[in-house]
Amino acid sequence: MIPNSSQDSQARPGSLGVGGPPTKARPGSLGVGGPPTKARPGSLGVGGPPETEATFLAGYDPKDYPSVALTVDLVVFAVANKVLHVAVVERGAQPFLGNWALPGGFVQPGEDALAAANRELAEETGLDLGAHRVFVEQLATFSAPQRDPRMRVVSVAHLILLAGDGTNLVELRSGTDASDAQWLPVHAMDRTSLAFDHADILAAGLERLAGKMEYTTIAAQLVPEEFTLSALRDVYAAVWQAELPAGNFTRKMRTSLTPTGRKVQAVGAPASLFTIGSEWISPPWSRP
Repeated sequence: MIPNSSQDSQARPGSLGVGGPPTKARPGSLGVGGPPTKARPGSLGVGGPPETEATFLAGYDPKDYPSVALTVDLVVFAVANKVLHVAVVERGAQPFLGNWALPGGFVQPGEDALAAANRELAEETGLDLGAHRVFVEQLATFSAPQRDPRMRVVSVAHLILLAGDGTNLVELRSGTDASDAQWLPVHAMDRTSLAFDHADILAAGLERLAGKMEYTTIAAQLVPEEFTLSALRDVYAAVWQAELPAGNFTRKMRTSLTPTGRKVQAVGAPASLFTIGSEWISPPWSRP
């Protein structure tokens, strides 16, 4: 049945075909009096050919934007005598003249962050990463506006683990703008005196390492390629600051390790040598 007019939906006054003046369109819109909105010359549908990338780049001036520098800062860890150490340099120039700092510096034109990390570490500490067994990964980007008093500087921090024999640390030799280079014990040093925001970067590196040791075999990157379970347990003690029971540690880790079939003389009986068998520890450790 066709509804009567009293039940029809009422149209909005001013709409098409309804009494009252029509709604006024915006001047400049399609079909309405007034000039249309002006498009940029060279854009689609406007007189002249579209702007090419080459033309755009030829007229581009980087000085129109704020200057930001890029640096790298390096958290380099090594273990000796069940103590976790970090490589630091004494700044030989302002700012923070005389303060300890993490190795690092400005990324040069033509090199990426990893290349800069290798170069700066060699220049400031004498460490050639190509000559050692090392593990390297990007840690985080630090970009607080006031982190460097000279100018706006963004730093790409890297975590570097240097394998050692558990007793001796690789000798460091200072160079370039570093007046000294040393290994400092991470858990005993005064981190608050580090230059710039390096205390925060060091804390981030320590937490990354300690956290990943719960569920991966990253701790084995701090010992030789072939290692004893005792040496690996010493790394856990150095980083976590806790002694893990030997029996429980052996049961937990053996499923992630591969025995080599070789042994070395240790205190008491000879100790078996292992290599990394899996990246993962399952189930993971619960950090003390």
